[in-house]
Amino acid sequence: MGIHEKIDLIKRGTEEILTEGDLKHFLQTGVPLNHYIGFEISGKVHLGTGFICMAKIKDFIDAGISCSIFLADWHSWINDKLGGDMDKIREVAVGYFKEGLRAGLLCVGADPDKVKFTLGTELYHNNDDYWETVIDVCKNTTLSRMQRSITIMGRKQGDNVDFAKLLYPAMQVADIFIQNINIAHAGYDQRKAHVITRDVALKMKKNNLVGTNGERIKPVCVHNHLILGLQKPPIWPLKDDDQLQELWSQMKMSKSLPNSAVFIHDSPDEIKAKIKSAFCPEGNVAFNPILDWTKSIIFREEDSSFQVERPAKFGGNIEFYSYKELEEAYLKKKIHPNDLKNNVSQKIIEILKPAREHFAKPRIKKMREHMEELIVTR
Repeated sequence: MGIHEKIDLIKRGTEEILTEGDLKHFLQTGVPLNHYIGFEISGKVHLGTGFICMAKIKDFIDAGISCSIFLADWHSWINDKLGGDMDKIREVAVGYFKEGLRAGLLCVGADPDKVKFTLGTELYHNNDDYWETVIDVCKNTTLSRMQRSITIMGRKQGDNVDFAKLLYPAMQVADIFIQNINIAHAGYDQRKAHVITRDVALKMKKNNLVGTNGERIKPVCVHNHLILGLQKPPIWPLKDDDQLQELWSQMKMSKSLPNSAVFIHDSPDEIKAKIKSAFCPEGNVAFNPILDWTKSIIFREEDSSFQVERPAKFGGNIEFYSYKELEEAYLKKKIHPNDLKNNVSQKIIEILKPAREHFAKPRIKKMREHMEELIVTR
């Protein structure tokens, strides 16, 4: 695979790369590429985490990049996930959550054994270099910037938070340097932490990231798309593009709204029921969760096609060979929302079959059941 092919593959499905020029330089000079993405341990694995992020990891693997997933137990504790119980967080991290991500990798056709999993506790234990790196990050970042960065935790800027949460961004940045990561990957909502990472990279004493000539380098930061949840927005219709942009980040898929998210091990009936009740305004392509899923999941591959099956009295079956074709037809109201929902349901059911089979294994099924008990009792 040539350099331009690798860049195209790495760019696929992303909102932004900081920066494409740096990425091209790494590839041209032969810098060994080490990828990482970190996840809080906060509940069941949904399509955003289990498919979109895992599909991006498959692209990295196919481009010859060494990939790793960071199970962020300390960050989850700081952010009060699973009731702030560290023992439960760790148990779920190396059990249900890890298996959920492995199931997601199976759904996108990737080999889970090609991805390294690291628990935060394992990285931090007896690791003075890590905690020195945290302090180094803090010495090169202002308090006000840390306060602005709490949005990466799903908090609002200006919220009255405990001091531990102000350490969260610095720890996330230190995770990148201590693991020698030069391809930092996340959803677009993690952008502030990544910008800090690049800003402090050349100022720090503990930055071990180097190029082929031994020069210090900044990590490349890749931000994938955040897919929408299925719920109707609190404000509708929207008045302008600024309102649309702000709403998109607020309405991303969230495990805290289970009816708005499809989890990777949901049954076919659960998937059908959730999508049937989804917000899907007729003729609207600017803010439409079902179309967003169609674009990001069904048409992820260039050679994808999508058939809408419907009764002859409503026009009969029609097949689309690109998302653009589908969008144009929907905009002109040639496709009814119910027909779109019914057929997207079937495709999602088909795509997630490997995950359902994975979680049907007795040992892994028990992990899921325990996870669900924790969600109810926390």
